[in-house]
Amino acid sequence: MAVSGQQRRPVVVLYERIADAIHDGTYPPGSTLPSEPRLAVELGVSRPALREALLLLQEDGLLSVRRGVGRTVNASPPRRGYEQIQPLEELLGAGRALHVRPLLRTVEEPTDFTTQHLLAPAGAELLFWESVLTGDDAAALSQEWAAAEETLRRYHPDFAEALRSAPQAACSMVAVLAAASRGTALTAHSQISATLLGRRRGEQLGRPADTPAVLITQVVRVDGAPVLAAKHMLPTGAPALPVLQSN
Repeated sequence: MAVSGQQRRPVVVLYERIADAIHDGTYPPGSTLPSEPRLAVELGVSRPALREALLLLQEDGLLSVRRGVGRTVNASPPRRGYEQIQPLEELLGAGRALHVRPLLRTVEEPTDFTTQHLLAPAGAELLFWESVLTGDDAAALSQEWAAAEETLRRYHPDFAEALRSAPQAACSMVAVLAAASRGTALTAHSQISATLLGRRRGEQLGRPADTPAVLITQVVRVDGAPVLAAKHMLPTGAPALPVLQSN
């Protein structure tokens, strides 16, 4: 499910543009950003929106303000993402796991998302799980895809077998993966961005379509091969997510 830039608040889009420019070296570590008026012209945005985005970047540790110098890029900007390979229902539960309510357990053909993140070949059949995580209220929506059967058999046969044994499991796919990975080294990469729920996801979570939300994209690998990809949607008011930042 693609996230359209039109769904995002302008300041969120602007935050992402500047953050991406920092991470790709357009504004290298230690460099000083152009003045607000010049930067606003370069980016084609209003100064109030730019000022709000810059304040958010300062709060997130990407920028610092030096008197008489201006805004500078921190020497080691933190990577965005959470790096703990742990079921989301446990991470959000603060010691008490949230309940996972399965919405859909099915097989899908590759989409742009799964082709990109799972390197799924054309015609592959990918197991897809959609779930709502609930506590006192609906807390999050998870969409998870397993890699093609051939990939799982080659790189993580225990995970493939566990999935076949749990077609309607009241847990996340990441939980099945974690339980099947004793002795198997997993690595993960994730990205966090801001968006709005939208109509469909708002209906699933019982929230208005224009509710602000955090979108987490996660990919888990074994020996460099992606075995699971997921999108997790956390609306405003969801339990806090512990974030591990690394350089």
